[in-house]
Amino acid sequence: MSTKQEILAGMIREGKTALGIEFGSTRIKAVLIGEDNEPIASGSYDWENRLENNIWTYSLEDIWSGLQGCYASLAEDVKAQYGVPLETIGAIGFSGMMHGYMAFDAAGTLLVPFRTWRNTITAEASEKLTEEFQFHIPQRWTVAHLYQAILNGEEHVPEISFVTTLAGYIHWMLSGNKVLGVGEASGMFPIDMATGQYHERMIEKFDALVADRQFGWKLKDILPGVLPAGEHAGVLTEEGARLLDPLGVLKAGIPMCPPEGDAGTGMTATNSVARRTGNVSAGTSVFAMVVLEKELSKVHPEIDMVTTPSGDPVAMVHCNNCTSDLNAWVNLFREFAESFGIETDMNRLFSTLYNKALEGDPDCGGLLAYNYFSGEHITGFEEGRPLFVRTPDAAFSLANFMRVHLCTSLGALKTGLDILLKDEKVELDKIQGHGGLFKTPGVGQKLMAGAIDVPVSVMTTAGEGGAWGIALLARYMLRREPGEMLDSYLKSRVFGGQTEIIVEPDPKDVEGFDTFLKRYTNGLAIERAAVDYLK
Repeated sequence: MSTKQEILAGMIREGKTALGIEFGSTRIKAVLIGEDNEPIASGSYDWENRLENNIWTYSLEDIWSGLQGCYASLAEDVKAQYGVPLETIGAIGFSGMMHGYMAFDAAGTLLVPFRTWRNTITAEASEKLTEEFQFHIPQRWTVAHLYQAILNGEEHVPEISFVTTLAGYIHWMLSGNKVLGVGEASGMFPIDMATGQYHERMIEKFDALVADRQFGWKLKDILPGVLPAGEHAGVLTEEGARLLDPLGVLKAGIPMCPPEGDAGTGMTATNSVARRTGNVSAGTSVFAMVVLEKELSKVHPEIDMVTTPSGDPVAMVHCNNCTSDLNAWVNLFREFAESFGIETDMNRLFSTLYNKALEGDPDCGGLLAYNYFSGEHITGFEEGRPLFVRTPDAAFSLANFMRVHLCTSLGALKTGLDILLKDEKVELDKIQGHGGLFKTPGVGQKLMAGAIDVPVSVMTTAGEGGAWGIALLARYMLRREPGEMLDSYLKSRVFGGQTEIIVEPDPKDVEGFDTFLKRYTNGLAIERAAVDYLK
């Protein structure tokens, strides 16, 4: 074992580490960081949502087997690298897919299957609450799911004792505390920027809306508490330690930071919590976050108002679909190669095909595709149908085929960001990219820069993603000085020596993407017909 490994082994034994675990849509990832905030071990577990009774969900069994599998993978990595068991940790944080709906009764029983962010079944509730609050309530927010269940007359609603998100549920089970970080809480119910807590006037309006139902609860009674980044959110209990590590090696009593959503951890992992900064997370879904200098001029249904983990206002453009259809096509090419007996390395396959897209025409040669595995609220779809279409005279080549599938993964996002950047004149110096779309160097960055006409930066740590981000938040809770804000902590202690690669927008890409977007917008009628007639 090298001297560095010996030092890190000692750090692990003494609990001078922080652990972040994030539940993504297709992968649960764990990252253990040392005193310099750099990852020293990792673990992962692949999982997938399922469509049951027209609801996108994960079962409780999925959640716990996934968490335990991910943690076991991390513990094995620690043992393999450093020869020590993972018995204690300095601090732990959990994050997950933002929003969604998990409702429990007084005994802690889940009343209905977990409804994820991917569901677009709350349009009526979203519209009515937006009108009532004069504040945009997206379909995926917890309060929209709750109100839709009320409008539907669902039997479970009177029995509700607690509602939370996936991250909040994990934290509750492991610590006993029903709390959320403010960034995640802002995806459950609007936050009052003056207080950093749920908006009291809107809570009163909600209670008045449902008063005639005579439920035995008020909204504030069933929501988690709200904590900003840096606050202590409890400790790992004995029962929680066994849930996380059934082998019994991990000790209880480890401090836990407020659980956050993947939006907040993405902001943290890309040093995008200060004003005039932004980030784009592009994987199964795609969302852009821009920290605002001032409030927007009006309510936009395409733009969500959430917060940073510290509680600063953020404009968010969230799209349900990004790389799922693109990944499906890459897997088809893998199947094609393997049918000829050619062994395929997936990283090389993705890299080759992504780079091929750079050889395509800036406007994708007249090709058109929609990546809608599920509904897409920004363009008005409650369901999705992946679709590829072309005219007979379109330039049908592999380069254009790959480029159109990369561009369409950003189509809905571009629609929303145009409102923010062009209509609201929001100033943005650059935007940080992270997630699967940016793993192949230069490709996702170049196309994103062309799509939004803003420089796009990727950091060397971007591949660690939200799991690293929540680990940083756990360490911030332990190490921050009195009064030290998250943005200054990240700038001075985490990202001071980071290397970043910045790609400026190419005018040809900007013009080409604008041309593609016109085709994309005009062709939405084709996607509508597919939804209506392809059952």
